[in-house]
Amino acid sequence: MEVIVRASNKRSLFLIFLVSLVLFRSQKFTQVSAVNYTKPHRQVSSLRAERIQKHLNKINKTPVFTIQSPDGDVIDCVPKRKQPALDHPLLKHHKIQRAPTRMPQMMGKERTDDVKEAANVLESAWQMWHVNGTRCPKGTVPIRRNTMNDVLRAKHYLTLAKSDVVLTLLGGQKSLMPFGTSGHEVH
Repeated sequence: MEVIVRASNKRSLFLIFLVSLVLFRSQKFTQVSAVNYTKPHRQVSSLRAERIQKHLNKINKTPVFTIQSPDGDVIDCVPKRKQPALDHPLLKHHKIQRAPTRMPQMMGKERTDDVKEAANVLESAWQMWHVNGTRCPKGTVPIRRNTMNDVLRAKHYLTLAKSDVVLTLLGGQKSLMPFGTSGHEVH
């Protein structure tokens, strides 16, 4: 009789352990999915996806060199003259000037240690994709490749911004009303 009780105790302990393990694992995955708030889980129609892809083909320039960042971004090294900033109508025929051959003197004064330290910090600007030692070749600029999620996220913020602009253009003032009030109370 005592042997049967021990066996059932072992089974019940094993079942409790198994159930708690399953519950713990499911809770862990729920937390991970709750933390990942940057990726929109929207369904996009095929026509809209096609339009977005056409837009991405237009704004993502053909790279000379591509770098895969440790955080998942793709960095394209694009020739300076083809960078997206120059696509703006006002910069269409902009001529990129060369860097000065010599930097101007600081009014005849020597550089102090603080200024030297600040210059060193600026010169050693660090990005996540610099970790593996890859840099863009000379004559190119690093540009993060845009994705469909970026376009969808930008579209979301654009609609929010447009509602604020329309409100401002119509002469409305944006103010926060306390809950339960309609703004027509007599004081």
